[in-house]
Amino acid sequence: MGPKIRIQDYTYNLPEERIAKYPLPNRDDSKLLVYTKGVNRKFTASNFVNISQFLPDSGFMVFNNTKVVPARLLFRRDTGALIEVFCLEPDTPSDYQVCFAQTRTCRWKAIIGNIKRWKGEKLSLFGEHEALKGVNLTVQLVERIDNTSIVEFTWDGGDSFSKVMDVCGKIPIPPYLKRDTQPIDYVRYQTCYARKEGSVAAPTAGLHFTAREIEDINNKGIETASLCLHVGAGTFVPVKSEFIEDHNMHSEPFSVTIDFLTRLWNASQIKPVIAVGTTSTRCLESLYFLGVHCLENGAPAVVEQWEPYRDQGYNYTLTQSLSALIEYMKRNKLEILTSKTRIIIVPGYKYRVVNFLVTNFHQPQSTLLLLIAAFIGDAWKDMYDFALANGFRFLSYGDSSLIERV
Repeated sequence: MGPKIRIQDYTYNLPEERIAKYPLPNRDDSKLLVYTKGVNRKFTASNFVNISQFLPDSGFMVFNNTKVVPARLLFRRDTGALIEVFCLEPDTPSDYQVCFAQTRTCRWKAIIGNIKRWKGEKLSLFGEHEALKGVNLTVQLVERIDNTSIVEFTWDGGDSFSKVMDVCGKIPIPPYLKRDTQPIDYVRYQTCYARKEGSVAAPTAGLHFTAREIEDINNKGIETASLCLHVGAGTFVPVKSEFIEDHNMHSEPFSVTIDFLTRLWNASQIKPVIAVGTTSTRCLESLYFLGVHCLENGAPAVVEQWEPYRDQGYNYTLTQSLSALIEYMKRNKLEILTSKTRIIIVPGYKYRVVNFLVTNFHQPQSTLLLLIAAFIGDAWKDMYDFALANGFRFLSYGDSSLIERV
């Protein structure tokens, strides 16, 4: 089990009007809060367009290039009842890219809205748009598993399921925005460097970046690289238990190339690692434990929720861990390593990889706020007070911060 932490100790008052319901006109119009550690720790308010000025002169900056998919699909029963299918992850085929390439049928794990009104029969897509007519998308309930279900999609026309989703689905914006998906979300709830389809929530720290900021970062001599972690709907699941040890952390799939790991291995020995977002952070920290699996068991496995807290006495260095992971991939002739992580980062966690973090402002009593508290300690309270006092906007479409690990 994990540390004995009361979730009520990690809260703050977030007025509804401080939640950014829409993005600003330009991605980099957002504000930037910079936290500098040390005895005289301080907070600086700037603009995101200036982020390169606050980054260390050398560094290894990691982006999450996952792409949000239009995962919300609306179907109609003969009775007129509407059933929403919120796709979570592919079931058959289980590989994301293979599943998106299917041209006739596939199965997905999903959350079903209004499921009590659905008997499991085949349903047709709801909507009259001209583009939908040649698709003839239908869904059938295969199996119910706890709070999720397995559904089977079938469609006509020979298009890939990726294209079918693009035509028929809606981008699943966060529920706390309390509004329906609008055209602007299809562009702005997506990073400018999104490449690999699979997320049902955006890695929001990356929403602020434009080609201009990335060019400034490269011109400063900072090395950039990408990994892919598909963000699941579990990122919005509130912590309902009194103690965090009773919270069930969701699992998310990720992938890295051997080239990425080699570059990380080289950089981590001489450069600070800068993670863009909590998703990149969770993936990077998980890599350390995959390497530990290789050192102790010969092969990587899923990183479980409380694994990092069972033995904080691991004596392996990051260099040893990454070396073992790279050697495993070489032995097995793997160019891409795919795994899953349920890692939860809370106060008491020992960071192994990340030195700087670019991140938004998170919900009270959330696992993401706990990750921030683990990164900068009690300074998170002053940081959030500063943001509230200085007009910063909060949550997914809100402003950004750059923080240095204590």
